[in-house]
Amino acid sequence: MATLKTVLVGKTKTFLFPPEGKPWHSAINKTETEGAVWLGRTKLEGDDQADLKHHGGPEKAVLGYADSHYPLWRQELNLSDFTYGAFGENFVITDQTEETVCIGDIYQIGKAILQISQPRIPCWKPARLWGIDDLTKRMETTGRTGWYFRVLQEGEVQAGEQVRLLDRPHSEWTVSKCNDLLHHKKGDQKAFLELAACPALAESWRNMLTKLAARM
Repeated sequence: MATLKTVLVGKTKTFLFPPEGKPWHSAINKTETEGAVWLGRTKLEGDDQADLKHHGGPEKAVLGYADSHYPLWRQELNLSDFTYGAFGENFVITDQTEETVCIGDIYQIGKAILQISQPRIPCWKPARLWGIDDLTKRMETTGRTGWYFRVLQEGEVQAGEQVRLLDRPHSEWTVSKCNDLLHHKKGDQKAFLELAACPALAESWRNMLTKLAARM
C-alpha cells in the first residue's frame, strides 16, 4: 500500500537568479516536517503559496510527487543533493506514480480525505531554482510532473501514514494519460473533449481543454 513518505512545507522567499536577474518570489523551497500537520481546504498549515493564480486554492491544495522518481532524477542530472522538495511538492508518496493514480481518486491519509484533481503543469521555477534550463521540458517529456489534490475532509496528516484508496471513479484517466494528451497529442480533439467532460477534473483544466479543442 502507498505510504506518505514525507510532508513538506515552505515560506515565501525572494530569489535573484542569476545575480543580475529580476527578483522573483516563490515558496518552492520546501522542508520536511516532523509530527502531525493540519491540512485545511486550501493548504497545509505552515505552507505558503506565493502565486495564487497558478498554485494553491481548493483545487490545488496539495502537490503530490512520486518517491520513485528521485533516484532517476539524481542519476539523469548527476546531482546527489537532488532530493525531496526539489519540485516544490508537499507530499512525497511511495508506490504511486502518474501511471498508477487517476483523476478523481479519493484517498484517506490520517484524518484527512483527499481527491486527485489534476496533473501538475510544470512551470519555470524548478528550472530556475536548480539552474537547469531544460528541467521543465524534461518533466513534461518524462511525465514525471506530480499531481494535485483537493481536500474533501480536513484533518491532520503525518509522514509514515498509509495513503489508502477509498474510491476510483475514473480509472480511464490516469494522470499519465492526461499528461500525454496535453503535451504530446495536441491534435486529438475528441480525447480533449472527453477529458474535459470528467466531472472530477479541476475546472481550470476543463476550461483549458474545451478552449484548446475549439481551436482544432
